[in-house]
Amino acid sequence: MPIQPSRVLLAIAMIAIGIISLVYGNSSFIWVAIPDMPGSATLVYLCGLIAIAAGSGLIWRPYLLLACRVLVAFLLLWLLIKLPYLLGTPGRMANWETCGETLAILAGALCLLATNAGDWEKRNLQFVVGEKGIRLARYLLIAALVTFGLAHFAYADMTASLVPRWLPFRYALVYLTGAASLAAAAGMLMGVYPRLAANLEAVMLWLFTLLVWIPRVTSAPSDQGNWTEWFLSAAIASGAWVVADTYRAVPWIARRTF
Repeated sequence: MPIQPSRVLLAIAMIAIGIISLVYGNSSFIWVAIPDMPGSATLVYLCGLIAIAAGSGLIWRPYLLLACRVLVAFLLLWLLIKLPYLLGTPGRMANWETCGETLAILAGALCLLATNAGDWEKRNLQFVVGEKGIRLARYLLIAALVTFGLAHFAYADMTASLVPRWLPFRYALVYLTGAASLAAAAGMLMGVYPRLAANLEAVMLWLFTLLVWIPRVTSAPSDQGNWTEWFLSAAIASGAWVVADTYRAVPWIARRTF
């Protein structure tokens, strides 16, 4: 069975995130949730190595299952590290959005684990195997899309500043794309054209990655923040695409119970 492009891109994005972690070490923007403490630099390097190893394993079939296990566990742990920030200031939309970013990547990794589950998962974690696991992954992506959509409205000024200058009606685009993420989440949740909703969202996320971050990287190649956001955006878009691929058996224009 040929490898899906969505899986390849998720693998490349994770490898890139790992590389930037090793390059910038403790000053890496990726792992800012790690508290500044003795050994924090070692943790950053460890996170980078795990990301590289898991990403590499997604490409090579003999290591696919191990890579899926490691990546899902790693992202779950990373989500738990972010939770204290979320619970400490629940009214801050940025904390919800950063959790949503991890959820979107986790959703893609969980889909891959669900479709490539081993005997251990089938015996001990049946809720992540097959259709059950895919359904759970879809819920995770739905939650992520809600945070993305609301963040567009909460941070309209900042989001508008990221829109390429050659595009008109910046604020209209911010509100339109925010509403689109919320609509995609609703469509997936309620089974209203879910395949179309998931794929359009994945396309939109990839457009953000290509139109927003590539020009910023090329215009300021020494800016770590641009590289970080580009790779993170690619991982998010890839995660969404992996989930969208799970709807292949569903007609494009069809209603389906979630």
